[in-house]
Amino acid sequence: MSWISVFDVLGPNMIGPSSSHTAGAVSMARLARGLAVGKLKRVEFILYGSFARTYQGHGTDRALLGGIMGFRPDDRRIPDSFAIADRIGLEYSFVPDRTETDLHPNTADMVITSEDGRVMRIRGESLGGGKVRITRINEAEVDITGEYETIVVMHEDKPGAAAHITRCLSEAGANIAFMKLFRESRGSMACSVVELDGQIPAKAAEDIRNHPCVRDVMLLRR
Repeated sequence: MSWISVFDVLGPNMIGPSSSHTAGAVSMARLARGLAVGKLKRVEFILYGSFARTYQGHGTDRALLGGIMGFRPDDRRIPDSFAIADRIGLEYSFVPDRTETDLHPNTADMVITSEDGRVMRIRGESLGGGKVRITRINEAEVDITGEYETIVVMHEDKPGAAAHITRCLSEAGANIAFMKLFRESRGSMACSVVELDGQIPAKAAEDIRNHPCVRDVMLLRR
């Protein structure tokens, strides 16, 4: 027997005409903002598939920009995203890519530059019904949905790094729902994604940072 939820029927609360092209676009850009470090200076959105074809008419551009500024899908400021970004000094651009077709049809790369010069390239997909996932951080393939409180740890692919992360969480009383480790190649940089039941203990995040293999710790809160 197949079951559906009220969410599947009604969809998310949102501003805009489409759960995939507006609500999903806001959510995936908001996740990307959580992964970026420091105040943002510039963001370039590279759009693929149906995003590339209809982003202006469906308001995907405003939705992505609103999400990168931290707005939620039902935020009434989304239609004014351009003016708000201009006012706070956030530079932005939209680049439709109609040549790469072997991707989910609602895909965007978000190239985020922080004021300290750090650049991150984050790929997101809008899956329908407002659900999303992040599939790439720089060169690391990942799978992040944002449905749980999540810690993302960038670290060297060396023995003991993953054990250090789980030990810090255990000592802080956190319960791990899921943990996945992704790496660019053996012995290079790796990305551990830990989804938790309950809130992220601040102490655990600080303890995780105190390891020579750890390069960055990012917190995605619900």
